[in-house]
Amino acid sequence: MRYSTAAVLLGMLFTAAAAARPQVEPVNVEVVQDKLNHPWSLAFLPGGQGALITQRGGELLRWQPGKGVSAPIKGVPKVWAHGQGGLLDVVLAPDFDRSRRVWLSYAEAGPDGKAGTAVGYGRLSDDLRQLADFNVVFRQMPKLSTGNHFGGRLVFDGKGYLFISLGENNQRPTAQALDKLQGKVVRLTDRGAVPQDNPFVGRSGARPEIWSYGIRNPQGLAMNPWSHALWLNEHGPRGGDEINIPEKGKNYGWPLATYGINYSGQPIPEAKGETVPGTEPPLFVWRQSPAVSGMAFYNAATFPQWQHRLFIGALKDKSIIVLKVNGDSVTEEMRILKDRGQRVRDVRIGPDGYLYALTDEADGELLKISPAS
Repeated sequence: MRYSTAAVLLGMLFTAAAAARPQVEPVNVEVVQDKLNHPWSLAFLPGGQGALITQRGGELLRWQPGKGVSAPIKGVPKVWAHGQGGLLDVVLAPDFDRSRRVWLSYAEAGPDGKAGTAVGYGRLSDDLRQLADFNVVFRQMPKLSTGNHFGGRLVFDGKGYLFISLGENNQRPTAQALDKLQGKVVRLTDRGAVPQDNPFVGRSGARPEIWSYGIRNPQGLAMNPWSHALWLNEHGPRGGDEINIPEKGKNYGWPLATYGINYSGQPIPEAKGETVPGTEPPLFVWRQSPAVSGMAFYNAATFPQWQHRLFIGALKDKSIIVLKVNGDSVTEEMRILKDRGQRVRDVRIGPDGYLYALTDEADGELLKISPAS
């Protein structure tokens, strides 16, 4: 375990106080694109070619500074755009310059009207107008979602592996069931195969794709550039949003361990406490849920005052949460964009060192953000 129980508890006490009175800081904000329809994710293209943006309804767009967005790129798979489902994350393959592979996650319909998260890749044409030969390499099974908790964040770790975060489809017990792909982080190769050193390979009754489990609704996933560890954030129920470091084979507690309650105000039926033996306590927890979303570590030289900061979008609190990272611990410093009143779905660090954010609105925006001083 990377951190002591005492340290975690002390951090939680601080978290509760900080979350109640977050400091709001001004920033410089430029709207570089508007009229986006519930944008979900952003991936910058190399060579100053702009960025790819997903819209939950199923469109993949190319944005260029000063030129706006393209017509929808062709070749995107059919998505199940209901509730929280639709076209989700977009990332470039580590060898994009050679392979031109673009990876997508999305909600995919099953034969019974329910859906699950699927992941695949296609080759982006040289004219940037089409994804050719889209290949689905992963499907969340069984398909259980009626519109909730898809997860779907994608991260390459720099060592040839792809991590995918998966929600439990609002079916709580599945997060503890190793024969199901709900409430898990899975690990694949950069071609979509199962690595033979995954923790449950060869274990009867367990899915070999699983890396870690006991996760509710993961909405942010990023590699820590200083520790090279995978970090994840997830929605709690009513209270108890968390940051975790999902490690090989470990159980992160949901729904046995949680700081939240049901939206009805009643306890989670399966919960045994805020921390439970045999499960990992969260690295950081918000007792009042901001509804965390995309996350990005700042490791650029452009704004030294932002070094060692972690930016996390907030949907319910309509802001970006700024946390200071010190090793494997974080403290909340401030909120930014609070005055705009927009749900923030994703945050990314651009190649220019600016912070970029997507607002999850019917008239969504792409924002370019820098410190006010």
